[in-house]
Amino acid sequence: MSAYFIVRAKIADAAVKDEFDRWYRDEHLPDALEGFHARRAWRGWSAVDPCVHYAYYEFDGIAGAQAIPGSDALKRLVAEFDRVWGDKVTRSREVVEVIQTLGA
Repeated sequence: MSAYFIVRAKIADAAVKDEFDRWYRDEHLPDALEGFHARRAWRGWSAVDPCVHYAYYEFDGIAGAQAIPGSDALKRLVAEFDRVWGDKVTRSREVVEVIQTLGA
């Protein structure tokens, strides 16, 4: 079954949300999709906390998602993220394996 590498980012100052959104859309998500060799990627803003952003990277299996932490691609992307955003955005990461699906 498929697996996901998920990144939760929380911006500290809502004033940078539009800039963060543009940067993630135009630069970071495409770079991460390519660097991770994911099947696909998407992202969105929380409907509960407007300063929380999620990015999802889909893989054919758990091995692909588990390869991301510690990878050269992630190290490169983290370095660029930190260069651009510094302490304005905090992040956490998670690997999730799908164990059941229902419906279409």
